[in-house]
Amino acid sequence: MTYCVGLLLNAGIVCLSDTRTNAGLDNISTYRKMFTFEDPGERVIVIMTAGSLSVSQTTLAQLREAIEAPDATEETSIMLAPTLLQVAGIVGNRLAAVREEIDHKLSASQGASASMIVAGQRRGGAMRLFLIYPEGNFIEATEDTPFLQIGEHKYGKPILDRVVRPDTSLADAQKAVLLSMDSTLRSNLSVGMPLDLCVIERDACRVGHRRRIEAGDPQFRAMSEAWSNALREGFARISV
Repeated sequence: MTYCVGLLLNAGIVCLSDTRTNAGLDNISTYRKMFTFEDPGERVIVIMTAGSLSVSQTTLAQLREAIEAPDATEETSIMLAPTLLQVAGIVGNRLAAVREEIDHKLSASQGASASMIVAGQRRGGAMRLFLIYPEGNFIEATEDTPFLQIGEHKYGKPILDRVVRPDTSLADAQKAVLLSMDSTLRSNLSVGMPLDLCVIERDACRVGHRRRIEAGDPQFRAMSEAWSNALREGFARISV
């Protein structure tokens, strides 16, 4: 399992993912779940994945192959598609095709699936954030719900519901996703360090800030402890 979250704000986009992959209690590995595609100043796309590693890795490999193909077109390459909506469509179609192909090779009891978050912006277009389901269909973040999650999301959702709004600053947004991840790390062992964080400022069309947070990172640990202390103090002040 994993946990990935993306925020779509007036000021930009913030994405965070963990890197833990489980294939049983005694087989835990680290794999990157966040992938970026950039033509700086022209287009930036971030894809985060959750679910079957074979499905997500095959899908990403085929997306890259389509980008590099000599006969790449707007219909096949996410780096040529004229809108982010069409990018989401290309990713969704590819994800569904790979899932169906792998499912066909497995027995019904071993079906494999994956979901993805696609975020980004092209020059002259709006920033957009999509959640791609295993079947290839998708939903989009809106002003009413400016964040999307995949994987083990229930533990980290409450803080996002309470604090994230379209006008949230990028600094506060980073704090929100990191505390959301911290809550998930504390409650579910299938989500684990290191973490990958990226920030895209509005209209920059490039990743402006990228950070790998390793286990034992002093800044992340201090933030986690401060949040725990704040929760305990707030709890103690409430009377019934």
